[in-house]
Amino acid sequence: MLRRPVSEDGAAVHQLIKRCPPLDENSIYCNLLQASHFADTSVAAEIDGELGGFVSGYLIPQRPDTLFVWQVAVAEEGRGMGLAGRMIRDILGRSGCAKVRYLETTITPDNEASWALFRGLARKLGAELEESVMFDRERHFKGAHDSEMLLRIGPFDVETRG
Repeated sequence: MLRRPVSEDGAAVHQLIKRCPPLDENSIYCNLLQASHFADTSVAAEIDGELGGFVSGYLIPQRPDTLFVWQVAVAEEGRGMGLAGRMIRDILGRSGCAKVRYLETTITPDNEASWALFRGLARKLGAELEESVMFDRERHFKGAHDSEMLLRIGPFDVETRG
């Protein structure tokens, strides 16, 4: 079952992300904000009554036609079922995203599962995918984290979202 998250999901989101390497863990407070302030552009997936998937995102303030997908987490028991793509398309199908024509996210170069997810999503949306460096390993992370590649998918239209 896919649904909008609620603040009470924050701790479960935190635990889910811990179980989904190589995702970066945020504080529980951050996850509480994702599940409350960003609920309209995030989605929770229940598997057998437990939180088994979570996508957090937000509309970029300077570009409200762009949904930025912050993090995608799917528990092991939910993998291989297309859940991540369904969660993202659920967000895109909401009334608050009616003007969204672009989707952006960042991925480290070695995260093959995320690359496959977003390349597949671009195909399903019938949209171009561009990539560039958003945060550089040395310049932004001082060598402590791999570079984050920006993926930009779009433009796409309403008919391709479902």
